[in-house]
Order: sequence, then C-alpha cells, then structure tokens
Amino acid sequence: MKSIFNTKDNQEMIARIQKLAPNTPALWGKMSVDQMLQHCNDAVLVAFNEKELHVPLLFRLLGKLMKNWVLKQPEFDKNSPTAKEFKYYTNFDFEKVQQELINNVSRFAAGEHAVKCINHPFWGKMSAADWNNLQWKHLDHHLRQFGV
Repeated sequence: MKSIFNTKDNQEMIARIQKLAPNTPALWGKMSVDQMLQHCNDAVLVAFNEKELHVPLLFRLLGKLMKNWVLKQPEFDKNSPTAKEFKYYTNFDFEKVQQELINNVSRFAAGEHAVKCINHPFWGKMSAADWNNLQWKHLDHHLRQFGV
C-alpha cells in the first residue's frame, strides 16, 4: 500500500484531489463533492487532534473490536457507515474546502510525527501504520466515489 507519509505518494493523492470540480458527480452515496471534501477534511483533522469526536462507550468498544478487520480490507466498501460529526446536509465553498484538504493532506508528508492523535475516539490506539492505512483508504474511497 502507498503511504500518506511518503512525499511522492502524498503528491499523488493531492493530484487526485485537484482533479475534482464543483460539479463532479458522485458515483455512489449521498454526499455532494463539497460535502465529501469537508468530510475528508474533518477525518484528517482527527489525526492532528484538531477535530473532536464524541463516541458513545458502546461504539468505542465496537471500534476497537473492528479496527484490525477493517484496516486489513483492501478498500472501504461503498456506503460504509459515517460518524454523525462527519455528515453534512448543507453545502460548502468548493474551492475553499478543496484547498483546505490539499493543505491538510500535505501535512502528512512531514512524516509520521505529523500525527498527534494516539488514541482514536472510535478505533482506539493507533500506530503510525494504522493512521497511514486509515487515511489512505479513506481518502482513496472518497476520491473513487467521485471518479478520480
């Protein structure tokens, strides 16, 4: 698997984000392209300890139990469940959220030390390899959702 921490791979992910346009249609799911960009931004911000998630105890236990199984999958399934904090029903300024995601993804190229969250609110204890796996697959999932 490619690495979000590797400069070349990171730039490849950013190039895919740059291919999106305000009118890029989703191939599946309910999000618009701007909502997807905001959703991905928020997921990235969790890694930097800049977005707080409120996860009920039952779901925290479930996440810890499911983490290894989910992260071992080659890719995330279409229409996978989403945390309520990552669901949006309003629209965003496309250029703004696109640039924010590019800036945030580029932060990972600084290396594994860019990640500040050791205990994910849902998945539990996360190594740098876990964060790479989660971020790469999550971003790839949503970029495939929009055909890039």
